[in-house]
Amino acid sequence: MNRNNVILAGLIGAGIQASRTPALHEHEGDEQGLRYLYRLIDLDQLQLDSNALPDLLLAAERMNYTGLNITFPCKQAIIPLLDELSAEARGIGAVNTVVLKDGKRIGHNTDCLGFAEGFRRGLPDVARERVVQMGAGGAGAAVAHALLSEGVQQLSIFDVDFERAESLANNLNQHFGTGRAAAGHDLASTLSHADGLVNTTPMGMAKLPGMPVPAALLRPELWVAEIVYFPLETELLRNARALGCRTLDGGNMAVFQAVKAFELFSGVAPDAQRMLAHFQSMKG
Repeated sequence: MNRNNVILAGLIGAGIQASRTPALHEHEGDEQGLRYLYRLIDLDQLQLDSNALPDLLLAAERMNYTGLNITFPCKQAIIPLLDELSAEARGIGAVNTVVLKDGKRIGHNTDCLGFAEGFRRGLPDVARERVVQMGAGGAGAAVAHALLSEGVQQLSIFDVDFERAESLANNLNQHFGTGRAAAGHDLASTLSHADGLVNTTPMGMAKLPGMPVPAALLRPELWVAEIVYFPLETELLRNARALGCRTLDGGNMAVFQAVKAFELFSGVAPDAQRMLAHFQSMKG
């Protein structure tokens, strides 16, 4: 078999045992006639943190990895270790895909495209005047760019680290125009005037149960989007649906960021509908 038909990829992140990404990539690889292996590099299981990234990247290069996906909590910590960034990754300030090629480490961001595609499909006609976003980390930066690109007029960003929220808002205003984004102060008041709520924090994951906002602040008129996908129905979505809110789970973003990452790793355009159908078949 031609060496070029062998793809060895991996996912670096914390608490990722439930990830469906390996199955998504390997199944599509089989369908494309590629020898495609995708491994989990779980910092929690290895008892490591993001300080191990330099060693992990070097090890991946030595073992001829084609590329790596990067997830929480490494999407920003990885940037100083890379040789090049795509224009999108540079603009967003976060990387979720690293291509290892010709001795170079090239960072990309497929989260932004992934969320935008899911949003267009799942909430095509919702009001976009004012939206509240929880979280200003690596995934939050990508989602915020996607929301403003998709026509959200005013984005209020809340984060446990106010300076991080402020820094992201400043970056967004440089890209999209003054006043489009702001770091939030009063969650209850801001949410009471909002059209939509997006969670980009890891809160709601199987390993971090709970809600990023108090359930009492939800109301039926609010649409609610989530990027966590294990579990697919987070506590936030369950509460929102019980009120009759329109909702978007994290599945589409998970699939569509993987579609682009697959193409970056393999050089082959995958079948997005087939990958979406495969993801949905894994529910349960």
